[in-house]
Amino acid sequence: MAKVMLRESADEIFFYIAKKDMEETIESIEFDSDDNWGGEVVLSNGETWWIKPAPKSLPQETTCKKLAD
Repeated sequence: MAKVMLRESADEIFFYIAKKDMEETIESIEFDSDDNWGGEVVLSNGETWWIKPAPKSLPQETTCKKLAD
């Protein structure tokens, strides 16, 4: 599990992990509505992470779990 900062800019959502100094964009997301946002996400570097689904509220800091490289 990692602390992640999520922020939105224009058409992109950025996924930032300070410990790794890694910032990627979210390429696809499992649940993408204002009421239910999150689930399995694929980043621009190919990694897959899990964000607990919740109402969309960006920017936010949350804990995410890495599923695959």
